[in-house]
Amino acid sequence: MYTNMELWSEVRRRVLTGELSKRQARKEYSLHWDTLQKMLQHEAPPGYRKKQPREKPVLGPFLALIHEILEADRQAPKKQRHTAKRILERLRERGYQGGRTVIQEEVRRWKRRSAEVFMPLAHRPGEAQVDFGEATIVYRGQERKAAMFVMSLPFSDALFCQIFPRECTETFQEGHRRAFEFFHAVPKRITYDNTKIAVSKVIQKRGGVFTREFLRLESHYLFAHHFCLVRRPMEKGHTESLVGFARRNFLVPVPEFDDFEVFNEGLVENCQRDLQRQLRGKKGTKAELLEEPPRQNLWVD
Repeated sequence: MYTNMELWSEVRRRVLTGELSKRQARKEYSLHWDTLQKMLQHEAPPGYRKKQPREKPVLGPFLALIHEILEADRQAPKKQRHTAKRILERLRERGYQGGRTVIQEEVRRWKRRSAEVFMPLAHRPGEAQVDFGEATIVYRGQERKAAMFVMSLPFSDALFCQIFPRECTETFQEGHRRAFEFFHAVPKRITYDNTKIAVSKVIQKRGGVFTREFLRLESHYLFAHHFCLVRRPMEKGHTESLVGFARRNFLVPVPEFDDFEVFNEGLVENCQRDLQRQLRGKKGTKAELLEEPPRQNLWVD
């Protein structure tokens, strides 16, 4: 039994990834042509879309400048692109009186919108596993726990990780976006445990009623989901072992930092270097396996 959003997400994925033709989808799901077209054009039903973005009286007059800076950064060397701190400094010169947090949020929002245009979505076969782990950090002089997002690709053993202040819907979604950008692709299927961020009610021990934001994420990026049985974490053992690997190799000794974004940039570099590692018993590096042609369907059950 599908909720409206679940049906919407599944139809979009199957048609836009080429699994079904439009004619087949109309027949299988008993859809009117206009309804199918609306599904393919929007990532969520009209009732799920926000009506009007909130006004930003302080930042508003500077949005055009922020977007201009970020657009120009596309042509600049990666190591010489603007951070949110540098953008804040430039805005201060123009009379901006607001804080840094709203600028960071706007930068993330702009990059997310931009990624929608050029990122390849679900065109490459493969499977991934996602997990949140816990790590100890020293943030601005205070020891605390942080959430560590990890996505792994079991076939190549490639992994991507980021540290966030807490595990929540926003960091769950942002972790996915950054991982897809890092791998330059979206997997066909992603395996999860029954996190409350994605599953609001467990039915028959696996998955169940999914949260609205999880279904929006799935509908936008066109991946399929798979949830581990309750109390059966070994179904997702690959990623759980890589959570430990990331902690031991990237977070020892206990890291001390003042800016999550700056620290996460360093984690991306660590993950890039790890791609050059050769796996025991396999030919080639992780990066080479990541580029393996899909002819053997090694990433598909």
